Amino acid sequence: MLRRLVLLSPFILSASLALSACRLEYNHGGGNGGGNTTPIATVQVIGHRGAPALRPEHTLASYQKAIDDGADIIEPDLVSTKDGVLVARHENEISGTTNVADVAAFAGRKTTKTIDGQSVTGWFTEDFTLGELKTLRARERIPSIRPDNVAYNDQFDIPTLDEIIALARDQSAKLGRNIGIYPETKHPTYFQSIGLPLEDRLIDGLRRDAFTASRTTVYVQSFEVANLKAIRNKIGSSQPNWKLVQLMGSSGRQPYDFVVAKDSRTFGDMMTGQGMRDIAAYANGVGPDKSSIMGLDANGKLTDPTDLIRNAHNAGLLVHPYTFRPENTFLPPSLRSGADNTRNVNGSITEIQAFLRAGVDGFFTDDPAVGRQAVSTFKR
Repeated sequence: MLRRLVLLSPFILSASLALSACRLEYNHGGGNGGGNTTPIATVQVIGHRGAPALRPEHTLASYQKAIDDGADIIEPDLVSTKDGVLVARHENEISGTTNVADVAAFAGRKTTKTIDGQSVTGWFTEDFTLGELKTLRARERIPSIRPDNVAYNDQFDIPTLDEIIALARDQSAKLGRNIGIYPETKHPTYFQSIGLPLEDRLIDGLRRDAFTASRTTVYVQSFEVANLKAIRNKIGSSQPNWKLVQLMGSSGRQPYDFVVAKDSRTFGDMMTGQGMRDIAAYANGVGPDKSSIMGLDANGKLTDPTDLIRNAHNAGLLVHPYTFRPENTFLPPSLRSGADNTRNVNGSITEIQAFLRAGVDGFFTDDPAVGRQAVSTFKR
């Protein structure tokens, strides 16, 4: 297995965060994806959509909470508005995360579209200008599981990529520690098909601010392959602080651009030794579903790790699995205690530490405070 060492991030990390890392590593990356060795901080606690266990997802309040709770990186999923502005929503269909269905002026915008081969009915970001979207307010996506978050409904708007970068930049300066950005391009083939491609807008947005252009680590992720390759071809080695990450669904599924191209390869094929070497030609890491690293046995306990981490590390790739959530309903049955929507911090820490023991380089969590505690108390 490739053994790596860590340098400090562009901003000096606070002593407490530095001490909390499980190990310190270089990121060599693989092949054309790696470029020059550049400093990063590990093990990285990634605020998945901010801190959505405690605030409605993809709001500045959620990202701020993630930073306050010790996240090394905040993650915006990016979709496009009608006028080509990148905004943070998990999906371009927004009825589940905003009040759009209650706004009479937009009742006529409800429609049905085919997104990545699936029929979806609702309201879509690409049918609204940024000005129109800014009149909407965010709501909790899973209120039955996160009822406390309902108290924050209708308080926050939909943030742009520029606003998220500004938050990370300003908080980095204030706190004296680096806050990374981990944008995901959502449904890139679909947005290309409607004349709103995400890639150049993302590159331009990241380059527009000196913080993301050169002063912090930026991870760009996608479940598709062609757009990551296109971004790699556009930036070459000009952005050594940018890392590309190939997201992976379950082993039997396919990247949607493979489906369109009639490419028979699956995510399972990409998880093999050869698959990881292929990814290393354009990317620096992989983001697998955590179940691809450790599944569950008949008793609801985590199994031994698969070969995924070893295959990735042998190819020089980082491994950032998703998603660790603190509620019982999302935990392995053997770690649950109490009602399904009850927060179970100890169970979540135990789960995360099993993956730290398996050798992950970072992880996506809905509750960065729990993730930080898992890292800081970890003993191999």
